[in-house]
Amino acid sequence: MRRISTFLITTVAATAALALSAGPALASPPTPPSASTAATELASLTVKAEGSTTGYSRDLFPHWINQSGTCDTREEVLKRDGTGVKVDSSCHPTAGSWYSVYDKQTFTNSSDVDIDHIVPLAEAWKSGANTWTTAKRQEFANNLTISQLIAVSASSNRSKGDKDPSEWKPTNTAVHCMYARYWIWVKYTYKLSLQSAEKTALQQMLGTC
Repeated sequence: MRRISTFLITTVAATAALALSAGPALASPPTPPSASTAATELASLTVKAEGSTTGYSRDLFPHWINQSGTCDTREEVLKRDGTGVKVDSSCHPTAGSWYSVYDKQTFTNSSDVDIDHIVPLAEAWKSGANTWTTAKRQEFANNLTISQLIAVSASSNRSKGDKDPSEWKPTNTAVHCMYARYWIWVKYTYKLSLQSAEKTALQQMLGTC
């Protein structure tokens, strides 16, 4: 019993330490596959030179569509990823707080929060989405069933822009493992290609898991 108690105490302490290092409250997109599964998925993706942005427009990825009642995609993510979120009859948040895992900032005004596409729309376009139907691009831009959308600070989202992991990573290194797993899950789900440098960056980030 003493050994079991010691083990439990040690486990609880380790878990608490991990939570503290990650931040006060992690946003919660759907949980991606494990790091080992992510590595297998990454290995299966096609590596090739990135396409161009010729013909690209955000309008080709209709987003923030209605999801439930009066709530659109952005509002659903704000409700999901926030703490103590309250909304009005139009589903606009009137209270709550949001912790941005990218840069460890907390906000109480939803206007300071952006909904980031883990795999940016332009990145998807250059990786294969240019051949999709508008309906499939709409699904991609509003997908709540995988880790494609996350509430983060507007500043971090705009710093990221359309960059892939070889060009941009969250300043909060504690989430590099999870970010890589998110990214790989999205690309694997939609069979999008990736560049060699992008793959190397993702492998390095998985190495922190």
